[in-house]
Amino acid sequence: MSKVITPKEQDYSQWYNDLVIKAGLADYSAVRGCMVIKPYGYAIWEKMQSVLDGMFKATGHSNAYFPLLIPKSFFAKEASHVEGFAKECAVVTHYRLKNSPDGIIVDETAKLDEELIIRPTSETIIWNTYKSWIQSYRDLPLLINQWANVVRWEMRTRLFLRTAEFLWQEGHTAHATREEAVEETEKMLGIYAEFAEKWMSMPVIKGTKTESERFAGALETYCIEAMMQDCKALQAGTSHFLGQNFAKAFDVTFLNKENKPELVWATSWGVSTRLMGALVMTHADNEGLVLPPLLAPIQVVIVPIFRDEEQLKKINEVVGNIRKGLTEQGISSKYDTDDNRSPGWKFAEYELKGIPLRIGIGPKDLEKGTVELYRRDTRQKQFVPVDGLDRYIKNLLAEIQENLFKKALDLRETNTVKVDNYADFKDILDKKGGFILAHWDGTAETEEKIKEETKATIRCIPLNNIVEEGKCIYSGKPSKQRVIFAKAY
Repeated sequence: MSKVITPKEQDYSQWYNDLVIKAGLADYSAVRGCMVIKPYGYAIWEKMQSVLDGMFKATGHSNAYFPLLIPKSFFAKEASHVEGFAKECAVVTHYRLKNSPDGIIVDETAKLDEELIIRPTSETIIWNTYKSWIQSYRDLPLLINQWANVVRWEMRTRLFLRTAEFLWQEGHTAHATREEAVEETEKMLGIYAEFAEKWMSMPVIKGTKTESERFAGALETYCIEAMMQDCKALQAGTSHFLGQNFAKAFDVTFLNKENKPELVWATSWGVSTRLMGALVMTHADNEGLVLPPLLAPIQVVIVPIFRDEEQLKKINEVVGNIRKGLTEQGISSKYDTDDNRSPGWKFAEYELKGIPLRIGIGPKDLEKGTVELYRRDTRQKQFVPVDGLDRYIKNLLAEIQENLFKKALDLRETNTVKVDNYADFKDILDKKGGFILAHWDGTAETEEKIKEETKATIRCIPLNNIVEEGKCIYSGKPSKQRVIFAKAY
């Protein structure tokens, strides 16, 4: 098979695009800035979705669905929210088409009384709805999640990482007290971090955004930041403490236990198909994807090597028992008996698709009672006895999951440095990038100047940050802590 992938050392951006296309994760669409998620890519997203959905439900959240279209007037009710999203909104102005001599045109008589916004996020429509759902403290907390698509009119797009339309989940919760809402915000950040590290094998740093980087309408934005293999940062998930801003905007109040009216406290939180891009850029290599076993649609693929039907028949019997054992261990497998493609073609295809383990079995293996086992993360082969193979593979998959995390963590630690002056800061950014721990004076002006001059942004202020007296690398003004700077996606 042909799988020409640009080496990542040569052109990281092209390597990423080649890999996403050739591994069958996604494709470009006829709609500018939008993508098609192909079956294999969607199967990975479904596994992500299933795990996260279970984690949400285990913490008391329920799924619901709200309209795709939002009245324009709703956005005007929360000033910072509309300001944050105004430039990204797609607007529906008419509701009918008609034929004309020049072809199909918009029917000018079918103009909407009020324009509708295709949701870039759902706070406004959801809080307008919550007004009728929340009357008393007995209705709280209200813990709702929505799996949906959103549209943000991006000018520069990249498959999975930044597209005009993308899939995500958005949690929207209502609480009786500030303390409960903050606790919820931090809890959901913890869930995202656990998912990223345990399931994606992607180490993350939990922190808060600076005021200029906060979600539009939030009092505090918490985030998880990951380092990709090119040493750039990727924001992998966010959780927002909204305070009472949306409750005020939509007049959402409740009667407390003393029968007095109070404004509700709010949170919102979300992760998107951007996690697919993170998965690729954290683990893949020049041969293709490298999938963590817990998220691989197929964890083990078995390829028979045979010359005639008699040999295949014998192999089938052994493989049947192997697959039965794997299923009992909760391991997904595929047996590829397609005789239109050679074993070598299949080996290359499954390496490209990042399947964690590949088993090759032929006549000589039958004689020895062994199989050839190939692990995708290290690209190493070994011969393993068929007896006890299912238990061996279960342990090996866990080892692969752990090894991928360790490899990614080593990369981050190697490329995280402390810097105390602006000259070194710029030099490191130009030569290798990575996470730079540096003092900042806390002003938006300094933050913006550094961004303009270096393209580096403050990725986060780490949670439980160490108090450390110092001087801002740019202004020289006093600083009490280091923050994380990096170039980012």
